[in-house]
Amino acid sequence: MIATNEFSTDRFYSKKVGDLHFRNLRVCPPETPIFQVAQIMAKEKVSIFFIAHSEKEILGFVTDITLRDKVVANRLSFETPVGEIIDKNIIFIQKEAFLYEALLMMFQTKTRYLLVRDHGQYVGWISRNKILSEQSQGPFIFIQAVRQAMDKDELKEKWAMVPGIIHQLVAKGLKAQIINQIITAVTDTIALRIIENTIRQIGPPPAKFVFFVLGSEGRAEQTLKTDQDNAIIYEDKANEQREMVREYFLDFAERVSADLDHVGIVFCTGGFMAKNPKWTHSLSHWKRNYETWIQESTQETVMKYSTFFDCRAIYGEFGLLEELKEFMDQQLENPPERFFVNMGANALLYEAPLTFFKNIRTFKIDGEKHFNIKKAMTPFVDLARLFSLKHRIFETNTGNRIEGLRKKGVFSDNEATELYHAYYYLMTLRLEKQSLQMIDKAEEPKNFVSISQLTKVQMATLVEIFKVIKEFQLKIKIEFTKNIF
Repeated sequence: MIATNEFSTDRFYSKKVGDLHFRNLRVCPPETPIFQVAQIMAKEKVSIFFIAHSEKEILGFVTDITLRDKVVANRLSFETPVGEIIDKNIIFIQKEAFLYEALLMMFQTKTRYLLVRDHGQYVGWISRNKILSEQSQGPFIFIQAVRQAMDKDELKEKWAMVPGIIHQLVAKGLKAQIINQIITAVTDTIALRIIENTIRQIGPPPAKFVFFVLGSEGRAEQTLKTDQDNAIIYEDKANEQREMVREYFLDFAERVSADLDHVGIVFCTGGFMAKNPKWTHSLSHWKRNYETWIQESTQETVMKYSTFFDCRAIYGEFGLLEELKEFMDQQLENPPERFFVNMGANALLYEAPLTFFKNIRTFKIDGEKHFNIKKAMTPFVDLARLFSLKHRIFETNTGNRIEGLRKKGVFSDNEATELYHAYYYLMTLRLEKQSLQMIDKAEEPKNFVSISQLTKVQMATLVEIFKVIKEFQLKIKIEFTKNIF
């Protein structure tokens, strides 16, 4: 079983795209006949060829699959200019990026190839198979296996393997932010497989739509205790089509959510799922939602709907979500003062679990002292979201938000480093404890950590982290609520 194998992670996770022997970039102009492009691909034994007037501006590409599906299957003349069949979805990565980042990008964008850039110039390309060959086994091979799963039962078997994989990665000291991305890539891949299977079952959608995720999934910060947080935006249609379109997507959402729950990505207890009619709507309806949340803000609406500011598209017409985010940006240009006051008040609801004598405040479960690690992490998420919205930084990942705020000078280098390290220390501890709960005790993962399982060093580190929370909450009080008491 994959879950029990040893992963050679150390070398792979330190290796960069530039360390890989990537293929040199060759291009031909769009007026080149298809047969000539196929001849070049056959001669050079490549499965992709890029189309451009020069290497500085790539127009698109063709692959062996393009030739099969668009040319042979349609009996298209081999004399047809290749520019008429190219795929224009150009995706690139920087030469200095890590190999794991390239693989995650490939899984997220469902592409087999990436262009490589260096100092603003395209210098070559890499394939998914080439990167995967760097590992004889590992989490990315596992993600590939998830992609090839045929049905929800097989996906359920794959999901059951994840705790073992994560435990090994934590034990090897892999950074928490990478592990988060791996878990997110697995859950995204499962969701995509289920969505594709559902569309095959019920037929193609009657309108363009985007399936997007929220909360920890939207931030790409998933742990092993994860539930569904998702929603659907579909394009606005004429009055006579609205009911038919809505009926399709509600049925679609119900099926997708049921299959995710079957796999082990369980229903959201708060109902923040596309299967809830409140969260499957047209683009115009979603715009009204965001306008209401911002312009008519109350502390209650901020508490309920802040998760919708952590959204990320995973399937469909991504432009629909981008249009919604552009609308949100316009709303945040001049929001009512109460919006950020309420957001600030919401970020202060969690009190760091420190006693007067600077010990960790706990509660008992079966006579053992515990603290809630998820709640301990919440202030970091709220803080990064609050300052990012204020300064209109539309990253969703907490680490990326902190870095964006550092670049804008909102946080000093020291503040950003302190926040980043504190947050991911907690994340590592959370992943470690959850994987052990599932493997050693065969229990459902929890967000409660037993004090008796912590070392003295861990206890001391947690106390310092909780002090950091208090310091930054004072910063929120002063800047957003105008209250230091």
